[in-house]
Order: sequence, then structure tokens, then C-alpha cells
Amino acid sequence: MAERLDGPGLRSEATEAGGTELKQVMGPGLLLLFIIGDILGTGIYALTGQVAGKVGGIVWVPFLVAFLVALLTAFSYLELVTKYPRAAGAALYTHKAFGVHFLTFLVAFAVMSSGITSAATASRAFSANFMASLGLEAADGIVVLVAVAFLALVAAINFRGVGESVKLNVGLTLIELSGLLIIIGIGFYALGNGQGDINRAFVFTPEGESGVFWSVVAATTLAFFAMVGFEDSVNMAEECKNPSRIFPKVLLAGLCITGVIYVLVSIAAITLVPADQLSEGETPLLKVVETGAPWFPVSIFGVITMLAVANSALINMMMASRLIYGMAREKVIPDLLGKVHPTRRTPYVAIVFTTLLAIGLLVFAGGVPQLGGTTALLLLCVFCVVNIAVLVLRRDPVSHKHFRTPTVLPIFGAITCAFLAGPWTGRDPVQYVIGGCLVAIGLVLWALTVGLMRRLGTAAG
Repeated sequence: MAERLDGPGLRSEATEAGGTELKQVMGPGLLLLFIIGDILGTGIYALTGQVAGKVGGIVWVPFLVAFLVALLTAFSYLELVTKYPRAAGAALYTHKAFGVHFLTFLVAFAVMSSGITSAATASRAFSANFMASLGLEAADGIVVLVAVAFLALVAAINFRGVGESVKLNVGLTLIELSGLLIIIGIGFYALGNGQGDINRAFVFTPEGESGVFWSVVAATTLAFFAMVGFEDSVNMAEECKNPSRIFPKVLLAGLCITGVIYVLVSIAAITLVPADQLSEGETPLLKVVETGAPWFPVSIFGVITMLAVANSALINMMMASRLIYGMAREKVIPDLLGKVHPTRRTPYVAIVFTTLLAIGLLVFAGGVPQLGGTTALLLLCVFCVVNIAVLVLRRDPVSHKHFRTPTVLPIFGAITCAFLAGPWTGRDPVQYVIGGCLVAIGLVLWALTVGLMRRLGTAAG
């Protein structure tokens, strides 16, 4: 591996020094829409009710805490992306900081796995909203079956090579945003007409016998799923105009906008629907529409929700399959996973592999809380490494000016991410099982590749 690239899917130092090969087309406006669109989606549409089930009326508090934790790590990403404006993200930062190929692989595979669990979460949410929009109350098996069919459709689109375009992202972002603004508007409209109870937003009702602190912590581990996505923006660095200058303001603005929207949506939801009702089922925001605006066509809001989560599923499955492809091409997992279709020019084996993993999660791993929580767990571990990498890379100066975060922020970022990833938070143990199984699959692939390369080396010798 020493003579190859800087790790799975990363480019050499010579390529990095030679400038980007990608067209720099994104200015501040398009980058802001990309960041907002990547953060908005499945989390707030599907998990608001589950968060309410853990804390009651103060459902907005875990979203606020999740925003603050994400903000700490965002500052670390800002220093790194402006210092190394390249597209490889966390894997690049890990390899530059520690120089350990195995650790780089683990981070890359964890990011890939988070994409699969996120897509499985989105597929489950898509299915639940699809059934609800048709006025059907289907058994869990039917919901899973529809979700599997949806994943198959996503795989087919992925196979055809439909990439993410800026225009498509802008359109879907506006649709996602419109759905959440509808919820906020319905909430304030209903309150103005004397409907709902704003006092519910300040009532704490814990799940079980937990106190305020631990209940909020447990709810935050779920709410954090709604804040992830900002880290994907660093992969657009090479396609941004002057990324070292525009990234800090744009990323922080995007996070703040989504944080405010999430707090307002959660307040509007709990004002109209009591926590015990909001936490039932997998379509919490549809209940808000039905309660606050019974005249509003539920099917229309259902379509908005489905488009929002469908976008999340497609983007994450494309990311996951390309990461698998890149790792296979770098000889850190079997070559078979790096095969490209001769006519479509897409990594079809990687697409099949990641789709089967996502389907396996849908069938065996549980519902939206388990899958969404696993996504947050995997990314919290990655964020912890990134926060530490910032401090390590302070000894690696670069020639251009870049953003520098106050030293205390990555320290707190690493501590909070490690804390929220721990079992003491009340996190469902099945999330560790799911995450562990996915990482174990990666370790098996790594071991098979290393063993094969050693055998080939011995044979060649």
C-alpha cells in the first residue's frame, strides 16, 4: 500500500499539489442550498415522534442540543476543508493525521456503512408515508416489502448512472424545505385560531424513570441523525469557487438555518399533537397536517415527504457504492467489488453489494429509530476521529490561508461525540449490533484482500 494512493479512494500528494481536475461551478448560493438540502430530509420527517416519545413536549430541546454538537464538529471540518480543499473528506483527514492505512479504511468503511443505514432509514420512511398517503394501515411486513421495492428502484437508477446534478439538488431542496415550512405555517395558523396548546412545548414527560438530563441525552442520540449531512459538503470542495474563503460562512449559515427550522418544526408539531400520539407510528408530520389543517390534502404532503426521503436514499446509496468501488480499486477490499459495467460505466457490483446490505438491514435490523440511530452512532465515531485529527494536523502547515477553529472547540467536539456514542446514553443496544455487524463485514473483506495479496506475492516470489 505504501506505493499506492494515500489510502482507500484517496489521491496522491502529487495530484493534490497539482490542483483540482473538477470544474469549479459552485458559488456561495449553490453551496448553501446543497448543504441545507443534504441536512434536511429523513431525520426530521421520520424521527420527530420518536424523539417526543423520550422527552415529551420539550421535543425541541434534543434537536437544539444535536445542533450544538454538530456545530462543534462543523468547526473542525471547516479548518480541514479550507486547509485541504479536496474531495475525500474524513478518510483524507484521518490518513494525513495518523498515516495508518487500516484506520483510514475503518473510517472510510464506517462512512460507507452510515450511508447504507441512512438509505435504509429513508426507505422505511418512504414506505410508511406511501402507505399512509393511500390511507392504508399495512402490517410491518408490507411496509418492509414496499421499502425493499423502493430500494430496488434506487439501485436501478444508480445503475443507469443518474448522477447528482446541482439543478436537481436545488429542486429537491426546495421541495424538502417547502414541506417543513408548511408544518411551521400550519402550527402558527392553528395557534392563531385558538387550536393547539403551546404550553406542551415546555412539558417534560420522560420515557421510563429517567431524569431530565439522561432523557434529553437519549433523545439527542436520535435527533442527531437529523443534523448529519453537513459533513458531505466537504466532498464538494473541489467544485467550489475559492472554497477556503466561502466555506466557513456558508457551512455555518446552512447549519444555523436548518437548526432554526428543526426547532420551529418540533414546536409546531408538539403544539398540535400530544407527545404520546406523535410518537406512534412512522409518519409524525402527517399527523400534524391532519390535526392542524384537515383541509390540506394529506396525499400532497405525503408526496413531499416521499420526495425528501427518496432524495436522501439515492444520494446515500450513490455515495456508499462509490466508496466501495474506490476501496476495491485501491486493493483494500476484493477486486470484484470494483467492477464497472461495460456499457453503463457504473460500479454495478458495488451497487448490488450495498443494495443487498441495505435490504438485509430492512429485513432484520428493525425500524426507523434503530436504523437512524445506527447512522448517528457510526458518524459520531467518525466525527470523534475528525476532531482529534484537527489537533494532530496543526503540526502540518500549508502555504495558503485557511480557517482556524479555536482549539477548545475540537476538544469539546471529540468529547461530546464520544459521549453520545457511548452505551450510557440509553442508546438501543441493537444499534451497536448493527454497526458492529457492518464493520465486521468490512474487516472480513479487508482480511480476504490482505490474505489474497500475500498469497499472490508468495506465488510471484
